[in-house]
Formats: sequence, structure tokens, C-alpha cells
Amino acid sequence: MFSVFTNAWKVKDIRKKLLYAVMVVAVYRLGSAIPLPGINLTAWQFVRSSGTNRTLFATIAGGGIGTIFQMGIGPYITSSIIMQLLTVAIPRLEQMQKEGEEGRKKINQYTRIVAVALAALQGAGTVFSLNADGLFIHANMLTWIMATLSLVTGTIFVMWLSELATERGIGNGSSFIIFSNILAGVPSSLMRMYSYAASNGAVGVIVTLVLAVAFILLIAFAILIQDGERRIPVQYSKKMVGRQMYGGQSSYIPIKVNIAGVMAIIFAISLVQLPATIYGFFPSPALAKASEILAMTHPVGALVYVALIVCFTFFYTSFAVNPIEMAENMKKNGGFIPGIRPGKPTSDYISRTVKRLSTIGSGFYVMLAIIPIIFQWVLGMSAGFGGTTLLIVTGVALEIVKQLESQLLMRHYKGFLS
Repeated sequence: MFSVFTNAWKVKDIRKKLLYAVMVVAVYRLGSAIPLPGINLTAWQFVRSSGTNRTLFATIAGGGIGTIFQMGIGPYITSSIIMQLLTVAIPRLEQMQKEGEEGRKKINQYTRIVAVALAALQGAGTVFSLNADGLFIHANMLTWIMATLSLVTGTIFVMWLSELATERGIGNGSSFIIFSNILAGVPSSLMRMYSYAASNGAVGVIVTLVLAVAFILLIAFAILIQDGERRIPVQYSKKMVGRQMYGGQSSYIPIKVNIAGVMAIIFAISLVQLPATIYGFFPSPALAKASEILAMTHPVGALVYVALIVCFTFFYTSFAVNPIEMAENMKKNGGFIPGIRPGKPTSDYISRTVKRLSTIGSGFYVMLAIIPIIFQWVLGMSAGFGGTTLLIVTGVALEIVKQLESQLLMRHYKGFLS
């Protein structure tokens, strides 16, 4: 991997793209330290240092608490998920997606519009929550409106930054920003582990070493999931066109083990944390009890979390993969799976394969999500990492390496990974 970056740095065009991506992240991190208008700086510094109200989704998608980038790319992520589901559910959007580049541009425009609307709603809720925590100096309507507009503007600016990073940088800009959000929390996690080891003597050192080994093993496991795929062989029949014979070659359909990716875990986290989110707006004893029981560190909450991951893995996969459409496209192009008849038997075979892979994938996701929680139960301290963040970090890192490798292949006609 390091050889890829070394060789990429020697190419002027790729070096510019890398520097541009780094510049985008630097601008984003700077905005994540600018407080909202009307914020009480003393209370704000205390909340930032304590990490209060810092949920996993906020860590993935947003900036610092009480800053203009607090919501970050979060509304855009939610909007993208909604549009993905609507594209499957609404025939007009599905047809638009099949229209090529123009259709995708229209869908992207709709995604931005929905993201701005969601940012306005989420911004109002965020200001309400910050006001309840007493972070504003003057709790009046003008302060709340200015803070809400600042949050919405910050989200729009981050969306623009991510699109610039996609166009001029390496890989997907949104993923790169999320990647930087997660890595920004690494120093504080390392400091917590160091403090724990220093304050608990030999036991603390042993626990810290165990966590470090578990962290390395989970990274290797996450990489295995990211690269794992089932290749369904496809044979294309020969056909005569004029005096030329075409077809007859063999290929395969790659179906990944992690079809749902981290979406299943993100959906599960969102539902499990819903009572706590509502409790922030409408405090009540019932919601407080529900939030306590559904916390992922509670046995009941952990079981609900696991069940939701499994359910959402199958749910998202059913939208992402269409076996009937795949079988029809294969039949139109004269392709068939050896030993399987074209048409419905092919679609049934693909469907069974996808279901088996979804079962295996959901088991992997559950293991990645629950192991850090089990460590917290057994050791009595936060592991400092989670399965979702590991999946995202490894996925984005692998994608960046693949992008650099493809760029190098285009210029030198050979790879540098070997």
C-alpha cells in the first residue's frame, strides 16, 4: 500500500489530486472548530472536551458539537439513502436512473434539494437541543434563527466541498470527509487508552494490549469482508454476424458478501437511538426508560441492535440486487449460467445465492458490531472503536488505494501493488 502512495506522489497529476483532497479535509476540519453565533464559549469548550451528546452517527457524519459544521454531511447521507429507496419504489425515478448521465444528474439535483430540506429540519432540532443544554448566551428567537441558518449553510458548504473533492480529488468526496471525521477521533481514543493503562497499573496495560490486538484483528476481519465476493460463472453463446463469429467467451457476475455495506448498521443504530433522540426534544420518564433499555450497552438493546442489523441487511439487499433484471439482461445478451436454464431458473438461482450471502454478511456485521460492546461489558471500559467505523475506514482506505492503482495503470500500464 505504501508503495502505491510513493509511486502516486511521483506523478504530478495524481500529486495535485492528493493535495487537493488534503486541502478539502483541512478546510472541513477548520470549519469544525468555528462555533455557532450566540454560543456561550465557556460552556461550549466544556461540552466539546467532555464529548457529551456525541452519538455514533454524529461522529460519522458531522463536525464538532456547537459548530457551523455540526451536521456536516449527515443530511446529504440521509437524503441519498431516501433517494436510493425511492428510486426502487417509484418507476419514474427508476426510469430516470436508466437514462444515463442526464438522468443521474437530475436524481443528484433532487438529492441535494431533499438534503437542504432535511438540513433545515435537523438544524432546528439541533438548535433546540443545544438551547436545552444551555449553550446559548441569549436564548431568543433571533439567536435560534441565526444558528439554524448557520447550520444549514454549513451543510450546503460541506456538500459543495464533497463534490469538489469527487471531481478534483481521489475517490468519493463524501466518503473522504466521513473518513476524516472518524480519524479525527483517533487521538482522543488513544489518549483515553493511555490514561486507563497508566492509572490501572499492570491490569490496565494488559487490558490495553488486549484491546490493541482485538483492534488489529477486527481491521483484518473488516478488510476480508470488504473484499469477499461470490463469482457466479456466465457463459455467452456464439453467434454469427455476417461472416464473423462473436461471443463464446466466459465471464462472471461478482456478488459481494457486504452487499448492504454499512447501511444496515447505520439503519439499526438510527432506530435504536430514536427514543434517545426524541427524549432530547420531549423529556419524559417513559422515553428516559426506553432510552436506557435500548442503549447498545444494555443486554436488551444489544439484542434489538443485532436483530435490526440482520433485518436491514436483507431489506437493503432486496433493493440493491434485482435477480429478475439480472437474468433478463443476461438472456438478452445470450448469456447463461452453466447448468442453469435461462429465465426464471436463473433468477431463482441468483436470488438463492444472494440470500445465502446476505445471511453470511449479516453474521459478519453482527460480529463486528457486537464485539466492541462485549469488550465494554467484560472490561468495563469503552473499546474506543466500533464495527461501523472500522468498516467505513477500511472501505474508504481500500477504495483510495484502488483509485490510485487505476490512475497509475492508466499512465504506466502496470500496477504497483505487487
